[in-house]
Amino acid sequence: MEETGRDRDTEGRARNARPRDGLGRPLPYGAPGVERQPEGVVRTPEETVREAQRLLDAGMPFHAHEVFEDAWKSGPVAERELWRGLAQLAVGLTHAARGNTTGGARLLRRGAAALAEFAGDRPYGIGVDGLIGWAGELAGRVEAADDGGTAGGGAVPGEPVDASAEAPCLRPPVR
Repeated sequence: MEETGRDRDTEGRARNARPRDGLGRPLPYGAPGVERQPEGVVRTPEETVREAQRLLDAGMPFHAHEVFEDAWKSGPVAERELWRGLAQLAVGLTHAARGNTTGGARLLRRGAAALAEFAGDRPYGIGVDGLIGWAGELAGRVEAADDGGTAGGGAVPGEPVDASAEAPCLRPPVR
């Protein structure tokens, strides 16, 4: 931290240096945290999907969103909605896992809408149709749980969802 009390990165940009938990929430300075994803990494689409899936499976959707965000910002313009939609799904899962059901459901639906233009396709093996269905189903469950319903499938009123248990499969096998 510098004299002004603001954390700065090596280029001098303001950047919070507090450690983060697996869902990206800031922890107190000095607390053990989860290693943050480096920003601005240019990966191939295959590397992006593989790394994001690893993070989703580990219950770290916030970190997966950062991987998708790098692809969104560095990839071809024609693919930006794909990566942006995937980033929004990951952030939606993050919010649902943090207990923010309203924000989680909203972002899951927004991500699904962004992916709609890719429906029926499997860019880089990504099962877009299944992800759209997964997002709508999870959004409905977390909203139902928030409304006091039983919601089924693990969403309990007032309880955050389990990020690793709810993690989507980005590349399901072709049937």
